[in-house]
Parts: sequence; structure tokens; C-alpha cells
Amino acid sequence: MLTTAEIIKKVRELEIKSKKLTSDLFTGEYHSAFKGKGMSFKEVREYAAGDDIRFIDWNVSARFGHPYSKIFEEERELTVMLLVDISSSSLFGTQFARKKDIITEIAAVISFSAVNNADKIGVIFYSDQVEAFIPPKKGKQHALYIVRELLSKEPKGKGTAVSSALRYFNNSTKQKSIAFVLSDFIDANYEDALRIAGKKHDVIGIKIYDQMDKQLPDAGLLKVKDAESGKTKWVDSSNAFVRYSYEQEFFRITEYSTQTFKKAGCDLLHVKTGEDYVRVLQRFFLSRNKQK
Repeated sequence: MLTTAEIIKKVRELEIKSKKLTSDLFTGEYHSAFKGKGMSFKEVREYAAGDDIRFIDWNVSARFGHPYSKIFEEERELTVMLLVDISSSSLFGTQFARKKDIITEIAAVISFSAVNNADKIGVIFYSDQVEAFIPPKKGKQHALYIVRELLSKEPKGKGTAVSSALRYFNNSTKQKSIAFVLSDFIDANYEDALRIAGKKHDVIGIKIYDQMDKQLPDAGLLKVKDAESGKTKWVDSSNAFVRYSYEQEFFRITEYSTQTFKKAGCDLLHVKTGEDYVRVLQRFFLSRNKQK
């Protein structure tokens, strides 16, 4: 557990780092990567050739004796939701940082990007249950509050249930939102919840993994503990088949999450601890802009 002083220091560090990243990288890119919620009425003007007749304002036209058209503008305010996995497996990390640290940094960058663009940002913390919900709001103070919670939130549950977080998101968020799901996705059975969320919202998964999630070192007998179930067992990491099986299981989980997001029409980004996650986000935002 971090002390209050350590949390304040870390919040400040993340704010400075995020500010630099958002100003250097996400100016414009972040916002233009996502469409606004739709169109809002702006004004009426005299009908001009080529105007869509569906948007003729008949009341104003009758009053002035000739046709007037309604003019709309795109609503640029967005609602961004972070679905943050705080299960025990996120505490794992062998190189550079724990998965939780990377999740916290990415969530902080997105939070500050959102408030810098005058968008609302909210969070759902989850493990094998929904742990906490921060309703979306605007403003720097709100972003700082989110970062404090990211640093200090402790889960009651041990496991991971992405479906619980997605169902809660579907039920609690009525307007179309952009949702970033941050997790190692060591889970299953979230296809239906993701498909439903993907129909209404713009859902982007960010899968964080550690090199040791993928490869066991050749280090002889190892006593390993499952962070979520608490079970321990001995593993012979010198055995080539054991290492191969371990790697295959990683590929199986990765393939499941990749296919599940693809079928739901949602994006999934992969970030390895120690990798430059900013480049990954930036590439994604830029590719989003090109598709439009």
C-alpha cells in the first residue's frame, strides 16, 4: 500500500508525464480519432439549392413566406470510459514495471487527454466483480481524482471477469461513449458482453502483457503461485515441453481475445511491459484518422 505522501508524489509525476505526452502527441490526434456523439442543431438560414429538403424548418418557412433550412453541427464533446482491471494478475511484472503500473500510466494519459479536450471521463474498476464506479465528469480536478484512485484502489475480488465490467458499463452508460478496456485479458466468456457494448459504443481493448506471461525462463525447478486462485505448484522450467506448453497457453489466450474483439467489431491493442505504449496509442489514433 502506498502512503498518502507517496500517492500525491506519484500523481504529480503522472500529471507531468501525461501533460508532456498529451501536448506532444495527442493534440488533435486523440480528438479527431473519435467522432462526436452526433449532430446538434445550430441555426436556420434561407434555403439554398442543394440543401436536404428533410431539414426544411416548416414553421419558420411559413412565418417568412419562403423556405428556411435547419443547420446542424457535429457535437464534439465525447464521453470516455476507462474499464480498469485491478485483479491480482495485474500485479505481475518481471521487467521494467508491473502490468498494473503500465495500466495506470495509460489510464492517466487518456484521462488527461480527455479533460484537455473538454471531454468527460469516467472509470469502472473491476476484478471478478465491479469494484468501483466513477461517473464521467469534466475537469482537471476530476482527472487528478481518477489518477489517485488508479494508484490506490485495492480489489476485494481476486480473479478477472471482463464480462462483469462490460455488463455494468452497458447498463450504467446510456449515451454513446468511447470505452478503453485495460486488462491482461487472462479470462474467457466475455464475447456476448463485448458484442453488446460494441454495437452501441466505441470499444478499444488494451491488452497489457509481460514477457514472462509468454515465456518461462530455463531456470530449473520453480515454485509458482497463481495470483488469482492462490494455488501453488512446482514447475520444471528446464523441461522444453513445459516451456513450450506455457508459451502455447499464452498464444491461446491472446488468440481468443484477438478473435473476440474482431468479431465484436472492436479494436484491440497489445502492449508489452517495457514497450513504448505511447507509440502504440499514437499509431492507433493515426490509423483511426486515416480510416475516416
